[in-house]
Amino acid sequence: MDPVSRLSHDLSAGAPVVSAWCGIPDPSVGGVLASEDFDAVTFDMQHGAVDFECIVRAIPLVAAQGKPSIVRVPVGHFATVSRLLDGGAAAVITPMVNTLEDAQNLVRFAKYPPIGQRSWGPWGAPGLTGMGDPEYFAAANRISLAIAQIESREGLAIVDQILATPVDGIFLGPSDLSIALSNGARVDPTGRETTEALQHCVRLARAVGKFAGVYAPTGERAAALLEIGFTYVALGSDEWLMRAGAKAFLTKARAGLRQVPQVA
Repeated sequence: MDPVSRLSHDLSAGAPVVSAWCGIPDPSVGGVLASEDFDAVTFDMQHGAVDFECIVRAIPLVAAQGKPSIVRVPVGHFATVSRLLDGGAAAVITPMVNTLEDAQNLVRFAKYPPIGQRSWGPWGAPGLTGMGDPEYFAAANRISLAIAQIESREGLAIVDQILATPVDGIFLGPSDLSIALSNGARVDPTGRETTEALQHCVRLARAVGKFAGVYAPTGERAAALLEIGFTYVALGSDEWLMRAGAKAFLTKARAGLRQVPQVA
């Protein structure tokens, strides 16, 4: 199966998708992470340093490993959604979807008529799927996923309405959600109120046959969130993985150094 179609296939089948998270502005980083056992690579344009040019250069490197690319755009950058899908991204996440209008704008740019108003002009996606233009056009609304990120009280209050639009799924930001639920008092992504909100969103998504995704800072937290029922989990970050690897290497190196006899 081609790397673009793989994401929609796996998520519709309920198969868990554990994705790497990239913010370092170098295309090779996504390619390296795709060579590991991740199911996808997610690029973060909202808080990461990656830009459009970096991502469209990274998407083929990720696809070369048979993996799909997912991109989170900056807040309100709905016009970037169709450009990324044209370039071969399998899915786009729009953050801070707080209103029905936000969800509808996402769909408008992610889906071709009659569902949305995405204009024709794909250039990377047909090649990565191996489809000709007619075949890609027929499949695009199914394989190009529109994901609405829920991370505010306003968005949480209308999750059922957002899911009733043609979005393909939702993505939860537990840290921002905890800030919103505590009225700005704390960041507590694993707290009781946040956990209940996450569970609520999973139930609503499942009830209408859609998927729920979430961010997890650690492998342990990812495992717990998969148990709750999330099927797409974005794990850690490229920076954190690099730091963790460096610490592990240095710990072993310095342990060996302590065993070397000291010269008097």
